[in-house]
Amino acid sequence: MAYKSFALAGVLAASLATAAAAQTAMPFALDWKFEGPAAPYFVAIDKGYFADAGLEVEIAAGSGSLDAIPKVATGSFPVGFADINSLIKFLDQNPGAPVTAVMMIYDKPPFAVIGRKSLGIETPADLEGRVLGAPPPDGAWAQFPIFAAENDLDVDAITVEPVGFPTREPMLAEGNVAAITGFSFTSYLNAARLGVPEDDLVTLLMADYGVDLYGNAIIVNTDFATENPELIEGFLAAIAKGWADAAADPAATIPSLIERNPAADADLELRRLELSLDANVVTDWTLENGFGGIDDARFANSLEQIKLTYEFQTEPDADLYFSDAYLPEGGFALK
Repeated sequence: MAYKSFALAGVLAASLATAAAAQTAMPFALDWKFEGPAAPYFVAIDKGYFADAGLEVEIAAGSGSLDAIPKVATGSFPVGFADINSLIKFLDQNPGAPVTAVMMIYDKPPFAVIGRKSLGIETPADLEGRVLGAPPPDGAWAQFPIFAAENDLDVDAITVEPVGFPTREPMLAEGNVAAITGFSFTSYLNAARLGVPEDDLVTLLMADYGVDLYGNAIIVNTDFATENPELIEGFLAAIAKGWADAAADPAATIPSLIERNPAADADLELRRLELSLDANVVTDWTLENGFGGIDDARFANSLEQIKLTYEFQTEPDADLYFSDAYLPEGGFALK
């Protein structure tokens, strides 16, 4: 895939003539549908955090963790939200593409194995001798070899059943599989909604079982960011305020989400947001070191773990995949 340097004229065309009152259009590409974890971004719109930074942000839904990466790399969107592990592989396959991550959102990725205690699943070792349902394109399934290696699992003793996304949780609910791979805050709640008692569900968050990978991050078109650093800094600061509001009062953020997705179940999406905050965003590391940045040693180890599942065309270079140039020193405060 060939890439060109884009001026993003369409993005900047909405700027007003008066600099003091200028509002620059900043289309933002999400990874997925408008669900609970997207609420902080809509709060940033509704509370004027983006406007205060001189930005007019319109949020577009996505169709998966890969979705935003080519949109940002080609300049269709100046900013997006995507899995950093997918970004790393994308840049290896498309060297020189103008895209990088600039703010970590999921300090712990939501990659997980969700199982049922009544079907014998409580620890990683319990997967041996049982059936695991895994959608082939699933981001959590892509990391399963790392999870297996870190927990000394005999993968030949696990029967893997390829399943579709729509049938994944129903198969778990019906007992056709003992466990599934998925995002912790999605598959857990979907299974519970199908009638699986919550005390029968166990979430094995891969990050708690030796997987050092990071999760989803804000990504930018580097050409745009280089030309407009103050806009990127303002964008990230507004996002941090939205997440801080969500951490302080998750329920208060849900109306902003429901306004954009009236068909959503407000109680369900609140639970989904709370789960993502507790497991992925507000971690011991982000509370101590600030929200948005990464630990260099952990990131280096994550690149070594990716090598267990992916053959790099060139030696990975951490500087290509994440930049803290647009973050304040010490990151943002969540609480």
